[in-house]
Amino acid sequence: MTATFETQRAALAEVVAIPVTPFAEDGTIDRDAHRALLRRLVDGGVRTLTPNGNTGEFYALTPEERRTITELTVEEAGDRAAVLVGVGHDLPTAVASARHARSLGAPMVMVHQPVHPYVSEGGWVDYHRAIAESVPELGVVPYIRNPVLAGSRLAELADACPNVVGVKYAVPDAARFASFARDAGLDRFVWVAGLAEPYAPSYFSAGATGFTSGLVNVAPAVSLNMIEALRSGDYPAAMKVWERIRRFEELRAADASANNVTVVKEALSSLGLCRRDVRPPSRPLTANERSEVAAIAAGWSL
Repeated sequence: MTATFETQRAALAEVVAIPVTPFAEDGTIDRDAHRALLRRLVDGGVRTLTPNGNTGEFYALTPEERRTITELTVEEAGDRAAVLVGVGHDLPTAVASARHARSLGAPMVMVHQPVHPYVSEGGWVDYHRAIAESVPELGVVPYIRNPVLAGSRLAELADACPNVVGVKYAVPDAARFASFARDAGLDRFVWVAGLAEPYAPSYFSAGATGFTSGLVNVAPAVSLNMIEALRSGDYPAAMKVWERIRRFEELRAADASANNVTVVKEALSSLGLCRRDVRPPSRPLTANERSEVAAIAAGWSL
């Protein structure tokens, strides 16, 4: 498994960027702005891109829009960045999306946490197994937000599907992550801290080697500075970065992360990089919040 998916595994032990989806004035995807933002990430040193992630407003996009986002990302990434395509929704839709990603040459898919009122642990395995088996050539990365899922279930999935090579773990509990990773097999998977920079230091101390980021859309160098500090074991330096981004991430996390995407787009808008528009159920910031976000972004070395 390790040799077969070595390239995919290496791409997960990085800052895994979750690009925003910029919208034009008429509400459609702004393709030119999207391409420009992707180039800015790659030119800034980002080596892994996740189209159709939550910061990309995955659940607010139509199926056709999600395909468009995947296509634009693969084209812009070229051979300079790996692409980890977000897939999900009902099982046939998730499988079709994974196969679409494969047809474009993307090397990996990330499977969103199933959004369903009745998720059994065995059903979780069945859902991911069906997707992984539909694209055996691709690396598969479950996105885990379920705090009660047992690590043994992930091991069960990987026993059946050796292309399950990494995990985006997004339960806000570092002790739970440490236990889950060891129950599943710490060295068996690449562990990605799925709650971005605020949780990266604690998750790295427990075995993560990559982290996701929405902030990286705004300030690639800031995110890259953090992962370099963490890789070298320099936790004081990593926490210096943490202190710089703390307020920005607090604004994103407020009210159960209601403004998670909005804050990132507002920062990009303040820099003249895209419009601030988001789709419901997200909504724009207040004037005071917009001013604060702009001031934070202006204070970073971009």
